[in-house]
Order: sequence, then C-alpha cells, then structure tokens
Amino acid sequence: MPDREERFRVMLDMLEALVGPTPRVLDLACGTGSITDRVLKRFPGATATGVDLDPALLTIARGHFEGDERVSFVAADLKDPGWSAALPHGTYDAVLTATALHWLHSPQLGALYRQLAPLVREGGVFMNADHMPDASTPRINEAVRAVRHAATDRARAAGALDWAEWWATAAADPVLAGPTRRRYEIYGEHADGDTPDVAWHARTLREAGFAEARAVWCSPSDSLVLGLK
Repeated sequence: MPDREERFRVMLDMLEALVGPTPRVLDLACGTGSITDRVLKRFPGATATGVDLDPALLTIARGHFEGDERVSFVAADLKDPGWSAALPHGTYDAVLTATALHWLHSPQLGALYRQLAPLVREGGVFMNADHMPDASTPRINEAVRAVRHAATDRARAAGALDWAEWWATAAADPVLAGPTRRRYEIYGEHADGDTPDVAWHARTLREAGFAEARAVWCSPSDSLVLGLK
C-alpha cells in the first residue's frame, strides 16, 4: 500500500485539528496496532484502546506495547451487538480504523456505525480509511486495479511478503503458531465483506448520529471518511 503513510498523516492531522494533541483513542479493528503506534509517536500524551478479534494480531500488538500504560487491548467481535461493553471507557475523543471494516457486509457495517455514534463524545470524530471504489466508473477502476497489481508485483520482486506468505511465516513462529491457528478457525482464509462507496459511508454515518461526514483524503482506490459528532 504505497499511500499507507499518507492516509495516516492526514488522519492524525485531522485528529489534532478537531480534538487536540492528547486524545483518548479507540483503535477499531486494531490489528497489530499500526494506528496506535503512530498516534502515540506523534502525540505522547494520548491514550489508546485497541479492539480486535484476531488472536494472532492481538498477540503482536500486546507484545509491541508491553509495559506502555497508555495502551490497553480488548478482544471482541464487532459483529456482537454487545461488543462495546468490554471497553474500559464509555466514550472516546476519536474512533480510528484503517483497511479493516471491508471485512463486514454493508448491513453489519451500518449497524456498527450506529453502535459507534454513542461512543464518540460530542465534538469527537470517527475516521475510517478503507477501500471505497466507485461502481459508476468501471474503466477507471480497472486501470486502478492494474496499477495496484503492478505495484504489488514490484514489491514482491523486491522481497515483500504477500498475504499468504505473511501468514505462513506467522504460523511457523513458536509464539504466533497457536494464535494463528485460532485465527484461521475464526476467519478462514479471508472474510467476504463488501466495499460501499464514499457516499454510502457519509450518508450512513449521518443517519447513525454524526452531525457531519465526508471524505477528507483519497487515493485512486481508497478514501478516508471522517464523521464529526
């Protein structure tokens, strides 16, 4: 993902502009804690709660942040209507997520947005950076796919691991082997969610209770949608 750091930079710029430099952050579907890591490096006074269901990625995240009292992690299934009861706080200044919620189908994601609205304090923000293609531009979309595939091929030729190779490496690791096995029992190879467009995300966030919502960044294939309470 050659634009990964750019999306994180814009996310943190908007975070600071709207809620300040010491936010309480919910890192949603946190994975290995990529967002939390960048938040704390830029805003040392911030705190973060990471929530995910993947036992392998949570093992990596907990190991990376071990001893850092600013960070806590919760194992929870975002498809469970009661998942937020496990969180240590009732509200957050910001809920942030990236390249994760496309694992959910649109009805599930809409339900999640309705659950998130009460977790974001008044004046707080939700930001989701993810795949949000526009179905009305099929030829442009095909060109974008070709560009991305070419970039992926170049990265693999330079030694980067692809999805299957990364998980095979995790499965062979003595610490991650057990959590990786449990991860595949939960998810299988990959979830089968979908990728609604920016307009859907903005409309659904407003319907869920956010006062404003729109894209604040985009690449040829992905967008960062911000919802403001």
